[in-house]
Amino acid sequence: MRTSPQQRLREWIAAPAYPWITGGAVTAGAVVELIAIPGGVTTTVGVLVSAASLMWRRSFPPVAVLTVAAGLIGFAGDVNLYVSIMVSGLAGCYALGRNRVVHPALAVAGGALGALCVNLVHINTWSRMDLPVPALWEKGSLSLFAESFLLTVVVFGAVMMGDAVRSREETRTERSLAQDRLIAMERQQAAEAERAAIARELHDIVSHSVSMIAVQAESATYTTPGLTPEARDGFQQIAGTARSSMAELRRLLGVLRTPQGETALTAPQPTLDHLAELVDQHRAVGGTAELRITGERVALPAAWELSAYRIAQEALTNARKHAPGARTVVEVDYGADRLLTLRVRDDGPGTGAASGSGTASRPGTGTGHGLTGMRERAALVGGRLSAGAGPDGGFLVEAELPWGSG
Repeated sequence: MRTSPQQRLREWIAAPAYPWITGGAVTAGAVVELIAIPGGVTTTVGVLVSAASLMWRRSFPPVAVLTVAAGLIGFAGDVNLYVSIMVSGLAGCYALGRNRVVHPALAVAGGALGALCVNLVHINTWSRMDLPVPALWEKGSLSLFAESFLLTVVVFGAVMMGDAVRSREETRTERSLAQDRLIAMERQQAAEAERAAIARELHDIVSHSVSMIAVQAESATYTTPGLTPEARDGFQQIAGTARSSMAELRRLLGVLRTPQGETALTAPQPTLDHLAELVDQHRAVGGTAELRITGERVALPAAWELSAYRIAQEALTNARKHAPGARTVVEVDYGADRLLTLRVRDDGPGTGAASGSGTASRPGTGTGHGLTGMRERAALVGGRLSAGAGPDGGFLVEAELPWGSG
């Protein structure tokens, strides 16, 4: 994938070698300037220190104070303004704001004070050079401080630019972290809701089965002739154990009852016999689907029937969402080895669809609330589920649910 020039520039600036390369280039330029236009000792030291210190501005940001101070001292030592001082001074002020070495207001105030001191030194130098310098109380004397005003404006602009970049990056980082937290929270809530739904469904299934055991065991004591007292007591113990189990189950899953204000579902739980209706519903909303069943239909335990149905339902929902208009095939195989295999595949764009192609990209093979719920449903009955690109393209969801031990 080709990167844009702006992206390459940002990567180069972020590289560890960037401050060393730029600082070394400014220092080399300062040496050339000092050779071409020699200055005094103060100016030479100030120029070189200001330029060379730029190389440490990222590894040790407080060095920017030295960069700016040395630049002002170098400028005060000579009326000539070297280009290297301009560059290092601007970079130092930017680094002060960018790394928040001190508060921006304090950095600007310090720069303004330094600019005023440089201006006063230059005024004294101009007077010793027999230049026309008006007294401070005479008309036009304020023009002498135009230099300090200009330097203050430059310092203010550089510091504020660095502080603005820092604030923008912090905002971007906070936004990214907030988005990550929101996504993690949504996934956790979706997983909890899916677990709660599965637990409620299992509660209904188990409560029905255990209640039947209790009723049949208790009824057997009255409907079965010739029972011995030991057998009668055994049936009563079975009924009592079943009732105790039901009470414990209701206590543990009491928090998952239907919330107040909602109507409890009274319809029977769907089974694999309802897959045809599910496929018809998929077609009714504009999808193209086909149901293929191989092997002899076997009445599986309720948990297996419900898990397989919900997996197929969620896979069809994902197909409508991420591959609208794609042809979907639902395959159910009642294996001879007591293994139920469920496959839902489509000929859509698969996992690599770009978001700008007009089709929503797939959530991938490791993320997504729907995939998490399907995997949990498969694991609940001791099975496994895989989801990803199909061998012939498109997207494939395959679940293997062994029911031999159920």
